[in-house]
Amino acid sequence: MTHHYTTGETAELKINGQTYTLPVVLGTEGEKAIDIRGLRAESGYITLDSGYANTGSCTSSITYLDGEKGILSYRGYAIEDLAENCTFVEVAYLLDHGTLPTRDELAGFSQMLNKYAMIHEDMIRFFDSYPPNSPPMAILSSMVNSLCSFYQEMTENPLENIDKMSARLISKVRTIAAFSYKKSKGQPLVYPRHDLSYCANFLNMMFDSPVAPYEINPTVVAALNKLLILHGDHEQNCSTSTVRMVGSARVNLYASISAGISALWGPLHGGANQAVMEMLQTIHEEGGDYRKFVERAKDRNDPFRLVGFGHRVYKTYDPRCRIIKKACDEVLAELNYSDPLLDIAKELEEAALRDDYFVERHLYPNVDFYSGIIYRAIGIPTDMFTVMFALGRLPGWIAHWKEMWDDPDWRISRPRQIYTGALSRPFVPMDER
Repeated sequence: MTHHYTTGETAELKINGQTYTLPVVLGTEGEKAIDIRGLRAESGYITLDSGYANTGSCTSSITYLDGEKGILSYRGYAIEDLAENCTFVEVAYLLDHGTLPTRDELAGFSQMLNKYAMIHEDMIRFFDSYPPNSPPMAILSSMVNSLCSFYQEMTENPLENIDKMSARLISKVRTIAAFSYKKSKGQPLVYPRHDLSYCANFLNMMFDSPVAPYEINPTVVAALNKLLILHGDHEQNCSTSTVRMVGSARVNLYASISAGISALWGPLHGGANQAVMEMLQTIHEEGGDYRKFVERAKDRNDPFRLVGFGHRVYKTYDPRCRIIKKACDEVLAELNYSDPLLDIAKELEEAALRDDYFVERHLYPNVDFYSGIIYRAIGIPTDMFTVMFALGRLPGWIAHWKEMWDDPDWRISRPRQIYTGALSRPFVPMDER
């Protein structure tokens, strides 16, 4: 349940000499918002806010984000503490249940994830129907949507089965992702194992082979846990807002998550870490001189921008970056991995951190920059990067869908618009056009 209250403060809006009094709402972290829900009924006016950059679409008790101070917390817990001390499964439980699990609760949740790790054998045939080189995100979105046909748990009150549906999704999406990779490689599928942790299981399903057994590296497993935790939720971003908007029409959880996956697919959202690697590849193919690209990024007349630097919300250093940079350094040291693209990435990072142009504009390397480097180092192909993002974001999407469904202030999402088209025109018959 979300908590907010009116402050007793009000805002006044004057339109053509008429004053309208609007209540001010206060969140638990001190955020204030002007409540305009009654504005149109009282005045006939609506507000215009392209991209909803300054509009709160809901109240939520899941994630707190302060872009100016560089703060991110889940359910009140600092992201730094969660990433340092928890596994992804613990954080998924936190996001979807509201509290960190006890030892027994964690054991029960893990048992459910093991129970639901397999996908229906009939679904495996779906992979054969996709054309070669199909985008992994297209496969993931459609496969998740199909889950509602195989697991029909939506009742009049789907919250009765939300734990089961959540566990199904968190476990099966991991299996679907690994299977799609194996199919793209023409390799035999590797089924999940009950003796492995969530992240170790995923890596084993991805990379194990009958002729070359996969050796699970604890440093890689720890880094993957951190990556998924850092991607767990991020307030009302494009994909999360999509899950809420689709779900507000009382669409089932599986279809709502499928819509979120499609939203995440975009290069300006979940596809950013893939774009980082593509940018590094371009720099490498053009001789590896990163300095030239740094100067291009500083030229306001050049449309080129360095991908993976800066953030829409954070106006200071992204708190997730300190965590993931440390994990990145640990993985590269552990694997003793040599890669020209990673060398360019390190040089770009150092150049940006000491260049006044980037520092003054808070264009620091962001989580997309470092996550792409780690994924590449552990062998995950570039076109799977956004799938990995979806895997991490899934518990957050589920939490928001659940919160939206249970919100006493729930209304179907239906934004307004300002019409700018043609004025009323007389109809012209076909023969006279």
